[in-house]
Amino acid sequence: MHAFSLTKEQEWDPKKHVEKILGEVEDGDYTVACWEPGQISPNHCHPHATEIYFCFSGGGRMRTPKETIDVVPGSFVVHPPGEVHEYINGPERTLLFRVRYGSDMLSRHIEWRGHADFKQSADDAAYYRQNPPV
Repeated sequence: MHAFSLTKEQEWDPKKHVEKILGEVEDGDYTVACWEPGQISPNHCHPHATEIYFCFSGGGRMRTPKETIDVVPGSFVVHPPGEVHEYINGPERTLLFRVRYGSDMLSRHIEWRGHADFKQSADDAAYYRQNPPV
């Protein structure tokens, strides 16, 4: 058994959201993700992993190429392998619990809004040429 307190595990950084991997089990991991107001994740996917977010407190919006939804306390979002997504945090600190599972946790990034210094890797660009976001 693995047991944690999300409130005790939280860590905050005003420059970038914090993803703290708490542990790994077989083909997955579980994480506490801490977001300051207005922080945005890279727009990305995990080609070989499912990613599940549960909103513990705070909230924001999750965007895919097809839709944008509100993420509020008590809600959760499931991204199947390969689904491109971006999280935009709202006006208050947000604490998310994340579970990923699959054969590989690798992320493929498209862009990172609000980060002028972001540069997509050649491998990520090649991936999206072969697998355009739908």
